[in-house]
Amino acid sequence: MSWTALRDAWRLSVGTLTAVPVHPPQHVDRRVAGASMLLAPLAVLPLAGIVALVVWTGSRADVSPLATAVVAVTTLALGSRAFHLDGLADTADGLTASYDRERSLAVMRTGAAGPAGVVAVVLVLGAQTAGLTSLAVADHGWLTAGVLVCVSRGVLAGLCSRGVPGARPDGLGATFVGSVARPATAGVAVVAGAACWTVASVSGLIGLVAAVLVVAALTTRAVRRLGGVTGDVYGAGVEITLATLLVSVS
Repeated sequence: MSWTALRDAWRLSVGTLTAVPVHPPQHVDRRVAGASMLLAPLAVLPLAGIVALVVWTGSRADVSPLATAVVAVTTLALGSRAFHLDGLADTADGLTASYDRERSLAVMRTGAAGPAGVVAVVLVLGAQTAGLTSLAVADHGWLTAGVLVCVSRGVLAGLCSRGVPGARPDGLGATFVGSVARPATAGVAVVAGAACWTVASVSGLIGLVAAVLVVAALTTRAVRRLGGVTGDVYGAGVEITLATLLVSVS
């Protein structure tokens, strides 16, 4: 990949996954889109750093662990413009709205959160907060929290792997469908496993396996009900993965 394409992939990844201001990419094709998903764990380093700093500061300042966790979760949501949470809500609404594929996709396009979407966001944010509450009082919990934020974005490589169909030819996620080669996805999984083992040993690996299984179930459900994945499913995968990881290591 040329330097220009790599730069575009980096800009696309940072601009899509964070609120960090960057110049827009000059050219986006499937190869650039795939590279941007592989760069996702690195693109969110600023957000991971802020979460780690919040947890570290809270633990050193004797702030309530729950309050520390709430601030960390809020900061992460603001740092990503609640982009993934919106996807989680839309996915939950779409998968529960109707057994008709077109009706479900239409619900996901509206952007308004229905009952299922609200419940899904509350439960997932609650799980993330519970996990971070435990990490706020754990030795090196701040480091674990930061690393898991990065690892959670690695799920995007799997969701964008070749062989995972898209639900529709348009939409934000259409460019990313099938853009990541399977060997590259396997490489991300190995690096994610090493990172989880480093910061949380066995519980980290268990959390990663659990997250993969949960996201695989979500993907299977989306393919059966919607005909494939969408950008909303990508966002849901990120939030569910982070929640699963944090709960597993807490």
